[in-house]
This record gives sequence, C-alpha cells and structure tokens, in this order.
Amino acid sequence: MNAPVSARVDTPPLDHATVRTIILGVLLSMFLAALDQTIVATALPTIGGELGDLQNLSWVVTAYLLASTAVTPLYGKLADIRGRRTVMLTAITIFIVGSIACAMSTSMLGLILARGLQGLGGGGLISLAHTIIGDAVSPRERARYMGYFGAVFAVSSVAGPVLGGFLTQTWHWSAIFWINIPLGLLAFFMTYTALRKLPRHERPHKIDWIGALLLVGAAVLLLLALSWGGQTYAWSSTVILGLLAGSAVAWVLFALRLATAPEPFLPLGVLSNRIVAFATLAGFFGVGAMVGLTIYLPIFFQSAFGMDPSAAGLSLVPFSVGTVVGAQTAGRAMAKMARYKRVPFLGLTLAVLSVIVLSIFAAALPFLAIQALLVLIGLGVGTLFPITVVVIQNAVPGHQMGMATGTMNFMRALGSAILVAAFGAIFLARLGRLGGEGGQSVEAIAHRARETGQSLGDAFQGVFIAATVCFVIAFVFFILIEERPLRGNQPPVSAMPE
Repeated sequence: MNAPVSARVDTPPLDHATVRTIILGVLLSMFLAALDQTIVATALPTIGGELGDLQNLSWVVTAYLLASTAVTPLYGKLADIRGRRTVMLTAITIFIVGSIACAMSTSMLGLILARGLQGLGGGGLISLAHTIIGDAVSPRERARYMGYFGAVFAVSSVAGPVLGGFLTQTWHWSAIFWINIPLGLLAFFMTYTALRKLPRHERPHKIDWIGALLLVGAAVLLLLALSWGGQTYAWSSTVILGLLAGSAVAWVLFALRLATAPEPFLPLGVLSNRIVAFATLAGFFGVGAMVGLTIYLPIFFQSAFGMDPSAAGLSLVPFSVGTVVGAQTAGRAMAKMARYKRVPFLGLTLAVLSVIVLSIFAAALPFLAIQALLVLIGLGVGTLFPITVVVIQNAVPGHQMGMATGTMNFMRALGSAILVAAFGAIFLARLGRLGGEGGQSVEAIAHRARETGQSLGDAFQGVFIAATVCFVIAFVFFILIEERPLRGNQPPVSAMPE
C-alpha cells in the first residue's frame, strides 16, 4: 500500500482534557483486546458441551491469538502510513463485528472462524494503544502511563477467566462476547474526536504482503503441530513431522525475505536496534509465559482442587493484584529514577524464584501457599510491562514508532500463542508419562477430572517448569537492555489520577 509523502505535521500541545480522553479511550480498547485472550478459558468446557465438540476447544483460544498476532505489525505499519486515528477506529469496528459473530455462533467451526475475525480487530487495539500514547506524551511522562497500561493488561488477563466463568454460569456463554458491544462503542466514540489532535508522523511505506504471508504460514504450521502433537496425532507421525518441516521452511523463507525485500514486513532498521531486539525478546518470553499461566492456572485449580469455573477464575485475583502493583511501581520509578532498570531487576528475580518454588512443589502446596506465590510472580512480571514499551519507543524516531511498537506487540502475541500451545503439549506429554489418557484436549481432560474428582496436579508440573524457563530467558534479555536516558524532562501532565 502506498501513501503520499508527508512530513510531520506540527500540532499544538495537547491539553489535559484531551490527553485524559485519549488515554482512557485507548485503555478501554486495550482492555477489550486483552480480555478476549483469556475470557473464554473457564467457559471452554461449557462451550464444548453445548456445541458438541470438545476436541477442538483449544482453537477457540488459538484462533484469536493467531489472528491478532498476524496483523499486529501490519497495524503498526498502517498507522505510520495512514495515521493512528483511522486505523484505530477500523480495528475497533472489526473487533465489534467479530464479537457479534462469536455471540451468534451455533457450531464450533463457526465460533473458531468468528474468533479469528475478532482477533483481526483485537490485534490492532493493543499495538495502536501503545503507539498512540507514544504520540501523546514524552518517554519520561510515558513511563508513568505505562504503569496503567500494564495494570490494564494484567487485570484483563486475570479478570477474563473470572468474568467468563461468571457470565457462563449466570447467563449463557455468548454473554462473554455480547458485553464487548457497548464497551467497544464507548471506546470508538471516546477516541473518534480526541485522536484528531494527535501529532502526525506519516511517512510513505509499502506493505510487504509476501513477507506477511510467509510469517503467518510459519506461525500457523508451528501452532498446528503444537496443538495436534501427542493429542490428535503422535509426535512421530508424518503429519506432525510434515507440519514442523513446513514451518521451518517458511521461517527460513521469511528470513530470506527480510534480507532481500526493499521494505520488509518487519523492518530490519528496527530489528537491528539492540534495545528494540532485547526488549522485544524479553516481552516474547515474559508476557507469553504470563498469558500461558492465566490460561492454564484456572484449569489447574479446577482439576487439582475440584473448583467450579467461577472459583477457579477468582483464584487468579492475587496474580492480577501482584501484576498491577508491579507495573505501577516500575512505571512510577522509571519516571523518576535515572537507573530505572533496578526495580524490574528485583521484580524479575522475585518472579523467577517464586515460579521455581511453584514448579517443584505445586502438587503438594496448600491453596493459600499457591496464592502467595502467584502474588510474588505477578509483582515480578508486572515490572516488565512499562519498561519494555518505553525503552523501545525511546530508542526510535517518531516515524518508526508505529512499526517498532507493532513489532514488539507482535512478538508478545506470538509468544502468547506459541507458549499457550506449547504448555498444552507439555501437559499432555506429562499426563501420558503418568499413565493418563491421551487423544483429548487439555480442557476435555480437566473437565472429566473435575467431574470424577481426579487430581491432575502432578501433570501440571511440566507447565510450571516451562514457565520457569521462559521467565529465566526473559530475565536474561532484560539484563542485556541498554539503560539509555529517557527523552523529555518536563513535569508529567496530570492527566490521570494519582
């Protein structure tokens, strides 16, 4: 796609009321997108039972994650070409239409396709929210606001299973999609006028559709292998080996495309920036593992402690509280401290130590002890949210902010999609070694375990070990991030309540 050449358009500084409206509008948009990553978690057994298909339940989650992952960098580039407002309003509209299609689905295939459509809109909401706040305030001010963004992501990730279980038990599973309509319309009208006042950074770009297709193909083949391996097909089967081989070929072709395309789908100028690269990889493993835990912890509580869906979702509240506090603390510290990596360093150390304890003793620990560990893990992971966004946006010029932010969110979403599928594969493999039945989805096995009173605590140990490895890798990449001074030393705009 081409756009006419345009230089930066100078606009007057934003007043407090406009900044407040923009921030609240994009926070609401981000909340909707993040909420729908996990809101179906506790409703899956009910959905599978009503639609008569427990085998393909995991695709209700994976379809959304995959679609949102694929379009995230595309939204970032389009925002740099066409402007933030037009692209943001388009994403909200697609998300609302997809939500209506989900609520009206009468078959599992229809629901999965509708979730894919919903993800096409949701993928733009999180990425564009980060980009828009980058236009509205300077990096030093932005550190404060990223605490709110991290809090919203954490609350929505954990509130999703709680709200999903409540709405499913109280009304009907379709209610988890109907609630998006009024909230989406509110976000649309809150940002419709306010975003006209944003600074303009449009530059001419072309969309590398070949690179986009190679990337999507590589991710789809890999996710299919992870989702079907050990469940629908044996890991040594021709189907799984073929999928893995096809994914490897697609990744190689995508890498070649990056090196040869005039303007590759993921820009090399952005990817070669060491700050962008390390912060993006830290988010890939850290945020991806967090989303994976929010998907599988409710299933763990249902199968290990015999909880119903609502109670299992509520059991994630300590995790949410810890993440909110961690994000807020790191964001405020980043706005005031020159050595802003100290707080996240301590937080991630705490998270790694806590998840190690969980991975070793989860099956034997009492419920309250697990809750305490989730608070500590949330505190640590929460500190990663503001720093990764701010340091990336601080390291690139304004006309590349959309692409850089889109790339970061793409890697976060890709990490979430891959790690959710990988955690499921690990669980099924460990269950098989413990003598459990294979050939079924994680959700179906957990549903049967809750009905029969069987504990699957030991089978989830592999998931917690995998999460530990991911947090350690995220910690290493965080250490490698250069602590560059933040631009903008003016006092923060008082646009949000203290």
